Amino acid sequence: MHKPLNTPLPSISVLRCFEAAARHESFTDAAQELGMTQGALSRQVKELENHVGSALFLREGRGVRLSQAGRLLAQQVGADLDALRATITRAIAGGADREVLTIAAPPTFAARWLVPRLKAFKATRPALELYVLSRSEPFDLLTEKVDVAIHFGQGNWPGAAITPLCPENLVAVAAPSLIPKGSPLSAEVCLDLPLLHNANRTGLWPDFLAPLGPDPQPLRTGSYFDQISLIISAAVAGMGAAILPTYLIEDELRSGALVKLAPVQIDTTDAYYIARPSGLRNALAKDFGDWLRKQVSTPLKRQQG
Repeated sequence: MHKPLNTPLPSISVLRCFEAAARHESFTDAAQELGMTQGALSRQVKELENHVGSALFLREGRGVRLSQAGRLLAQQVGADLDALRATITRAIAGGADREVLTIAAPPTFAARWLVPRLKAFKATRPALELYVLSRSEPFDLLTEKVDVAIHFGQGNWPGAAITPLCPENLVAVAAPSLIPKGSPLSAEVCLDLPLLHNANRTGLWPDFLAPLGPDPQPLRTGSYFDQISLIISAAVAGMGAAILPTYLIEDELRSGALVKLAPVQIDTTDAYYIARPSGLRNALAKDFGDWLRKQVSTPLKRQQG
């Protein structure tokens, strides 16, 4: 039966206990994280189960696992608690008459392209309070109170106004030590090098080298990584050639730690986009989006110089 909207909500302490227990699927580990006894945590979880009228955990021997209801609730509670923390933090900042801007971006893009440029933007607004969030999965802009998000993929995001930021600009690169002395820098060189693969986009190398006519099966051998930051580290260490976005390896290309072998032209519509919550008029978010687009054509060295 649907409860009326004025039904009292569970306490924050109850929700924190459930979130920790769900994340660990262990009352013992959750209690240790929160600095309380297992019995106390178990009572808080039981209170939530009574509130929702359903078992949230299934007891198995000395352990527990989430029930279907518990799994559905856990998916939302963690994000809601994070959003509440961010809202309270912004309220504290707003109380000091500061401008507040919450930005979200993929982790590697945030660390290697966005954050090194933020000092220049903040210099134009000394009172600005920035909150930078990062994860690979898309954010819920409204629920998580994100003003501006950088999104990689297709130019669609439900509930968001999307504007293009920049293409992916992929390039094949390798550490100089891997390239045979006297060899021209070209796609052909890659055929003789070990290859580093993006585990989430395994077709990059076969698609790139297909025009050269090699058997595609050997092109899938090599080392696989699930994060672009790991591929960059492996390439710099000389583990193999990699296909990477130029925006994420500016420092390595400038220092010579990586050299370009050839531009990568493959059939993809993936790109970087700026996303803002639809229908919300946030002048600061718009200004930041405009500034971001200008940064695409501004090398980082020029900014810092």
